[in-house]
Amino acid sequence: MSAVPKKMLWLLAALMWQVASADSLAEKLNRAALARTKAHVIYDGRYIRIPYPNGDVPANIGVCTDVVVRAYRQLGIDLQRRVHEDMQRHFSRYPSKRLWGMKRTDSNIDHRRVPNLRVFFQRKGKSLAVTKNPKDYRAGDLVTWRLPNHRPHIGIVTDQIADSGNPKIVHNIGWGPKLEDMLFDYEITGHYRYGKTK
Repeated sequence: MSAVPKKMLWLLAALMWQVASADSLAEKLNRAALARTKAHVIYDGRYIRIPYPNGDVPANIGVCTDVVVRAYRQLGIDLQRRVHEDMQRHFSRYPSKRLWGMKRTDSNIDHRRVPNLRVFFQRKGKSLAVTKNPKDYRAGDLVTWRLPNHRPHIGIVTDQIADSGNPKIVHNIGWGPKLEDMLFDYEITGHYRYGKTK
């Protein structure tokens, strides 16, 4: 066998491993998101000082971003640290100054704000098209919305399909983490895929 076919086989094997690894990570995130629905969580977004890294607010409270942060943490991915480190290097690219008047990062809250997560996923993950086709949203994808009160919201797409044909979302909109058919209930502002393990 010549060197060219061997190299092509090696590249093909590497590509297949990357695809399998990405699918595996998406499936793990899907399972972690579904597991979040078993937790009893009271909606509470107040500012709380937490350890860094791997810090978290008390397990019985949280908001929509905490669903995402906690699901990723089950995969060994600490969004608190990753968002904080990226914001330290590129603070001006994040909306913290414009939206909250902040002059520097705050590892207690930065990763718990949807606008910051949107910038982080755009920068470090993959920003996907926002469509009205439910098949474009895969298990493990992240979706952000603008609620009627103009507040931002985030949730995780799952492999559970509703009677409507839409994939169900795990999110916390005020009553703890729930699995619901709500993908197209509000204006979608972002669609992302993030799964880097390092």
